[in-house]
Amino acid sequence: MSKRICKGSPQSEEVAHYVISQFLENPKALPLVKSNDAMSYLSGAIWRSFNSSTSPYHTIYREKGRTHSLKEGFDHGEYDSEYDFERDRITEEIEGILTDMEVDTIETWFQSTLFKMYIQTGNYSEIARKTKIPRTSISHAVNEARDYIQQTLKERGIEWNY
Repeated sequence: MSKRICKGSPQSEEVAHYVISQFLENPKALPLVKSNDAMSYLSGAIWRSFNSSTSPYHTIYREKGRTHSLKEGFDHGEYDSEYDFERDRITEEIEGILTDMEVDTIETWFQSTLFKMYIQTGNYSEIARKTKIPRTSISHAVNEARDYIQQTLKERGIEWNY
């Protein structure tokens, strides 16, 4: 019904959802349903919401160009891909290993902390500036953490190539 009233506009579904949610909160909703007038009420509300420049829907969603749609040429291919459960499982394993490293020894705590910082920044020099730790010490600690993680994963039967 909304597609027909909105003449096939991409906003037709959004308008319908808005009108239905407003209708369900309206104290007149139950009497309109009981008298079989709900559909005509909804169709009128959809028409007014879509066509009127003073409707609450217009004020909330369309006023001043606030419509929400994807830009032309937007590539949403990465969002259409399937969820990678294996990658998620390996990520959780690595996070667990890093947590274990933090409580094991001061050396593994140091390695895991710098490894996490490297994951976030991807830049040894930036970490060195923030921590005042020499860049080579950071790179050695990150490499040792990577080797430790790879070895632990291998012992658990998980292949991971960083």
